[in-house]
Amino acid sequence: MSKRIVIPSLIGALAIGGIAVGMASAAPAKPTVENNSARYAAGSLTFTAKVTDDSGVQGLKVLAWPKSSDLKPTAEEMARVESATCKKSTAETSVCTYTLKVTQKEAADLPKGTWYVSALATAKDGDKTFVPEAAVFSVTR
Repeated sequence: MSKRIVIPSLIGALAIGGIAVGMASAAPAKPTVENNSARYAAGSLTFTAKVTDDSGVQGLKVLAWPKSSDLKPTAEEMARVESATCKKSTAETSVCTYTLKVTQKEAADLPKGTWYVSALATAKDGDKTFVPEAAVFSVTR
């Protein structure tokens, strides 16, 4: 093969590779769910998380479930659960809080032991991030 064919081919391959790398790094980031915490005390469960996306935060869906149930929720199922209340702290970040009130009767019937909180964050541009075990807490009474 002559040098006249090889050199333009190498330059073309490098250019295409550079374009592909540039396109991959320019892809929008999915929402992040950070600083998660869950607290259960007689009468209520509170879950808090910081949600960030470059387009802004549309919302956060939350589901608490006992480990003993072997539930394993999916992102698709999370679309139908309750929403946290999100308060915008910057154009890209919101602090989202979910509070569930529990009656004495309900508390007595809750499975004791380890519980998980699953979360589905949705950005204003439609991107979603599912965190199957965003937080863990214990029910002891």
